[in-house]
Amino acid sequence: MFEKDLEYFIANQEELVAKYKDKTLVIKDCHVIEVCDTPLAAYLKASESYEPGTFMIQPCSPGPGAYTVSISTQEIFSNQ
Repeated sequence: MFEKDLEYFIANQEELVAKYKDKTLVIKDCHVIEVCDTPLAAYLKASESYEPGTFMIQPCSPGPGAYTVSISTQEIFSNQ
């Protein structure tokens, strides 16, 4: 659903980080539509104007860690 917006972020990450480092971006249709301090603030602000599920919330930090997640199944099953 957000493939193009994620591609936009990755392609422009260096420029976006230079401008908005450590902020949370709201991206819709390959444009930054909001810049907030926290993911919750970004969601609430974007939800005022856009339908939830139609925008992407993205932490703005350098490197692939900004857009990748690693989950260990050992951690998931050891907590049960």
